[in-house]
Amino acid sequence: MFTRKTLASLIGVAALTALPLMGLSQGGSSESPSLAAEARLPLEDLRSFAKVFEQIRQGYVNEVDDSTLLEYAIKGMLQGLDPHSAYLDSRSFDDLQANTTGEFAGLGIEVGVEDDYITIITPMDDTPAERAGLRAGDVILRLAGKSMRGVSLDEAVEQMRGPVGSAVTLTIGRKGHKEPFDITLQRDKVRVYSVRGEMLEDGYGYVRISQFQLDTGGDLMRAMKKLQKQGELKGLVIDLRNNPGGVLQSSVEVVDAFLEDGLVVYTEGRNESSNLRYSASPGDVTNGAPLVVLINDGSASAAEIVAGALQDHRRAVVMGTDSFGKGSVQTVIPITDDRAIKLTTALYFTPKGRSIQAQGIKPDITVERVQVTRMDNVARTTEADLSGHLGNGNGGKESGAEDRKRAKAGRDDWYGRDNQVFEALNVLKGLNLYGHRAPVKGEGSNAPAVKDQVAQIRAEDL
Repeated sequence: MFTRKTLASLIGVAALTALPLMGLSQGGSSESPSLAAEARLPLEDLRSFAKVFEQIRQGYVNEVDDSTLLEYAIKGMLQGLDPHSAYLDSRSFDDLQANTTGEFAGLGIEVGVEDDYITIITPMDDTPAERAGLRAGDVILRLAGKSMRGVSLDEAVEQMRGPVGSAVTLTIGRKGHKEPFDITLQRDKVRVYSVRGEMLEDGYGYVRISQFQLDTGGDLMRAMKKLQKQGELKGLVIDLRNNPGGVLQSSVEVVDAFLEDGLVVYTEGRNESSNLRYSASPGDVTNGAPLVVLINDGSASAAEIVAGALQDHRRAVVMGTDSFGKGSVQTVIPITDDRAIKLTTALYFTPKGRSIQAQGIKPDITVERVQVTRMDNVARTTEADLSGHLGNGNGGKESGAEDRKRAKAGRDDWYGRDNQVFEALNVLKGLNLYGHRAPVKGEGSNAPAVKDQVAQIRAEDL
């Protein structure tokens, strides 16, 4: 577990919620900057602040201590800068650490709100919730005897977290059970993995990156190894939809996994320590297989770094809808042992020098998320079903209506589940088929050909 001082030195890009970034280095002597700052202080404005401070102390309807008033002043000062600069109290600092490391003390359940109740989406592997037998679809009616009806998601999550070893009782409503029942769980350390992967079809993989934590690069490599054990990888979908961002270094590691070389991202700010450049090292985990990156308006910050870098290098086709457009860097600066500020200190730029701030990444191919319904699910008669039909001229296996119906039932129907993933899969198949055509005389490996086709399908080339 990282300490607050260690956390503050990490380099990253803040998500929509507070995530740790890079520490500011303070160079030079302490006396000169202090004198220079004093010379620039707006004395009249400071006098006005002191007058307002005193009026609140003496005249506000409820007594407020000086420390609280000063804390409010700090919060207001940061909130007035931009939407991402903020004051972090002890609780916010702890939440930041949990989000970044992916570790927290709790029960290990992913929850949502359904019909005004907290409902379990899924219990996480090897957690108190899974070991206790909680299931997807279970409704949490009470927590520690308190009704959960109408409780916000954030409040529910806060109540379920607590010290390791502490116990909490959940009253569960489950489909098929006539009466609610109680389950008592002991909180434990929970590790949330930011990457999951699966095979869409033979040869075509899918990885979902939910946010960029400290170990997201490692999580990605582990997911890729599992996919590659299932056979040759002909193409990969990287799903960054609704990814709020996170640690910059992790986004660099993700891009680096798919590039042989080249610039990944660079940052520019007022201080020299904010001007940084990150480049890829040799080695492509997919050996040049075509990539499709999915984004939407919930893809922000570090997720936009990944999409922008792979797009600029023409390494991937970016599909979906315009991303969020957060291209700023925040620095977490400790103020005391348990408090800090999160300050915007730089903007980041894609390899081609594009600033994403307030603009976002535009996909190469726009595909909206929609609900798709098949127009005709009736199995139609084929030639093979006709009485007295001729056999296949090559002696091949016939394909009748029932054969096609069984084949269709055996496929995982992404068309209905997620049309954007379905379209991404189709693009991968097209790139793969075109890239594996017989090479023109004099050409060698078809890996460059695949990359060429990725480049050619870019929107500006269509």
